[in-house]
Amino acid sequence: MENTSEIPSTMKTHHPLTSFHGKSSYLATIMIQRPEIFAEIERGLRRAPVVVVTGPRQVGKTTIARQFVPIDDLNYFDLEDPASLARLSEPMTALRNLSGLVVIDEVQRRPDLFPILRVLVDRPETRTRFLILGSASGELLRQSSESLAGRTERIAIGGFTLDETGYDKANRLWLRGGFPPSYLAENTEDSIAWRRNFITTMLERDFPQWGVQVAATRLLRFWNMLAHYHGGIWNGSEIARALETSESTARRYLDLLGDALVVRQLQPHFVNIKKRQVKSPKIYVRDSGLLHRLLGIDEMKDLVVHPKVGASWEGFVIEQVLSTIDHDDAWFWGTHQGAEIDLLLRRGDRMIGIECKRSDAPKKGRSMQIARDDLELERLLVLYPGTTPYPLDDRIDVVPLQQLADPRFDPFR
Repeated sequence: MENTSEIPSTMKTHHPLTSFHGKSSYLATIMIQRPEIFAEIERGLRRAPVVVVTGPRQVGKTTIARQFVPIDDLNYFDLEDPASLARLSEPMTALRNLSGLVVIDEVQRRPDLFPILRVLVDRPETRTRFLILGSASGELLRQSSESLAGRTERIAIGGFTLDETGYDKANRLWLRGGFPPSYLAENTEDSIAWRRNFITTMLERDFPQWGVQVAATRLLRFWNMLAHYHGGIWNGSEIARALETSESTARRYLDLLGDALVVRQLQPHFVNIKKRQVKSPKIYVRDSGLLHRLLGIDEMKDLVVHPKVGASWEGFVIEQVLSTIDHDDAWFWGTHQGAEIDLLLRRGDRMIGIECKRSDAPKKGRSMQIARDDLELERLLVLYPGTTPYPLDDRIDVVPLQQLADPRFDPFR
């Protein structure tokens, strides 16, 4: 057991970790425990004076932080609260005499705080720790890297995962997505309304607050286009023509949504083989519920007959894998001859492949064999919605998706 004597006193009291609590009827009746995230933040605070937690808005970062420091505590600063902003009008004065754990929520609104945090954590004999929460990744991480190099630990969190909801709720999680207010909504209409409002608020309020000078209607049109490209290779020239703009502008829009943590650019992997390999990223709307809202899919009966059902399921599985399986790097791999692997994971010097197949009984394909051999994969797993695991070939195995709901499951074993 780890020694807690060096942990600030505000961290020593553990509370049941839930998605949200006490704000509306659906939150009052359903609680989803997220102990792994809580424990990861605890470990980070033991190792580093500053822990930076990133995740999309309303994914549960604030609720997690409140398990460490109550929101009415003087050590809690919410930068969307005018009172907190007023307290930080002179940040050095406000922060330097605090001890224990200090939480700063929505830090992307005050990037000027990072140099001040560096001064504070570098004080001799200081035991103050800072838990920093942010809803944007790009500029936030650049600021923290430059100002707090060697002093931070970064943790990215997303929506609910199968190991948190249970596999019996997999279809609900796939359809509604993992944002707590969407997943936990009392009915479909409330879930749809929340996702619609989330999209509108991000484009009309959040982006302008972050200094983005692009019309909300234009970004919404672009985001809708990306939904139809979900699971496909980025084709900037094609999207730029459809949007009637330049390719560089389309790329900037893509990076904006990526920095807001709502779009994933899965980068390609390269190996030294005599085959032309795909060099552009694959594009995914990270939350399946937002994807379905952008595509106008409201019910499961509509989803299963939609042309994008396969791509939607692939993206859902990839996000679940990336959220639940410990890894160092992740890519996809493809050749212009047609061989492709949906996901490659590296941990240390070990590499495995993941294929996502929404079928009752996946069969061995030549693409799987080519990828296994060309990439020298330790294992290739084919995740499918069935219940029975079975081998397809040497180092190629079919694995039920429900295995991801078991916290003990580790494909690297």
